[in-house]
Amino acid sequence: MPIRASIDHAKADEVNTQSLLRYVEAKLPNLHHSIQLPEGNHAPALVGFLGRYIDHVPDFLDALIDITRTAGVYAFVKKIIDIAQSYFTSPPAPVEGHEGMLALVDEAYLAHRLMEEVNDRIQVECGVQLVPMDMTLSNIVVHSLLDEDFVNQLDLAVHYSIEALFVHFKEVDTPKLDAYVAERRARSWKDTLQKWPCLAGDASITLNLTPPSEPISLQ
Repeated sequence: MPIRASIDHAKADEVNTQSLLRYVEAKLPNLHHSIQLPEGNHAPALVGFLGRYIDHVPDFLDALIDITRTAGVYAFVKKIIDIAQSYFTSPPAPVEGHEGMLALVDEAYLAHRLMEEVNDRIQVECGVQLVPMDMTLSNIVVHSLLDEDFVNQLDLAVHYSIEALFVHFKEVDTPKLDAYVAERRARSWKDTLQKWPCLAGDASITLNLTPPSEPISLQ
């Protein structure tokens, strides 16, 4: 997948430039107090988290292809995948000017927000998520690292993508989608999470929105 080539290139560049690390260091003083970082060097921990956040996109798209092809509902999902990939190959205007790993953070945020919105829409329509992924809390962390006006532009770009995407929702093979939904309800996602452990999440950073004894783990 071309996304992985872009990620590899940007990671190699980051080793020399440390541009994402410097960006994160500048943002740390204003990081929301609810974000709980591991003990030690906070900036490297956040950079590591952002690297995994980016890596999750191609891993997740591979899982999505596998899951939905098996279920026979790939035709609609291909449109989702095409949009997610386009964020990396032809980023929307707001991303212009960002380079290297920071640009990939923007693009990964777009892809993850797209899937967050798709899952919400499918949950409303069908009563079950399309895929077992909840990146909401991770997206909150990334949102907090980006400038507010800028991230609002990214969210608006996702909104336009979703509206265009769900024009085609009527074209979904309803019997196959119903069968897919029924299977997910019956079997939950245990087998899928065993096959695709990347969907199980990353609990290295937490968001302290609950009592201290019950931190919320971030993916």
